[in-house]
Amino acid sequence: MKLSPIPSTVTLKDHAYDMLKGAITEMDIYHEGVDLRLDERKMSDQLGISRTPLREAIARLERDGLVRVEPRKGVYVQRKSLTEILEMIVAWAALESMAARLATELASDAEIASLRTIAAKYNKSELATQISEYSDDNIRFHQRILEISQCALLKDLADGLFLHMQAVRLRAMKEGDRVQRSVVDHVEIIEALERRDAEAAEKRVREHTLRLHEHVRRTWSKLEMDRSKETDAAAAL
Repeated sequence: MKLSPIPSTVTLKDHAYDMLKGAITEMDIYHEGVDLRLDERKMSDQLGISRTPLREAIARLERDGLVRVEPRKGVYVQRKSLTEILEMIVAWAALESMAARLATELASDAEIASLRTIAAKYNKSELATQISEYSDDNIRFHQRILEISQCALLKDLADGLFLHMQAVRLRAMKEGDRVQRSVVDHVEIIEALERRDAEAAEKRVREHTLRLHEHVRRTWSKLEMDRSKETDAAAAL
């Protein structure tokens, strides 16, 4: 995890929180073998602050459910269990599909066109070398649907799932033919929005997200075993 020093003119604990949350968001936390432990000394040095505001920021991240603090062991980025991930994907599908329906009625032509701008950056034949960049734009695509729905509460609710949904999509994009399938799905979603077809737009978004749900359900069983090992190790302390 890479961090930059915090300017001395800002409130340290608040900006330490923002910096840490941003850095965690960019981590591939569901990648097998990823190191989830956060080194307080290293983070303090990178941010250029003392341990006190850093620990205040960590406490806030813990309240948010983004990290867990294990006494005498350290601070760890909090991963969801497989069951929690699957429920989270279902919740996101519900929120974004409703956002797509609203967007057909409320979004401007320019706002819908912004989705095509994101999608048009990628050629299927070149995606194998663009997975990292595509993963970032994939998240932007889905966030943009929520934005153009003109329903702030839908977006706020989805933002609460954002960190883990981004990490789930980041890992899933590297598995099987998920990237190619995603490109096709995005085009179909855009076309439904451009036609102002509320039923089709809602259905396309829901099916797209539930394909992710099915992929994770079928292929991520090892995550549950890893979570059990973490729990057993914590209980042994």
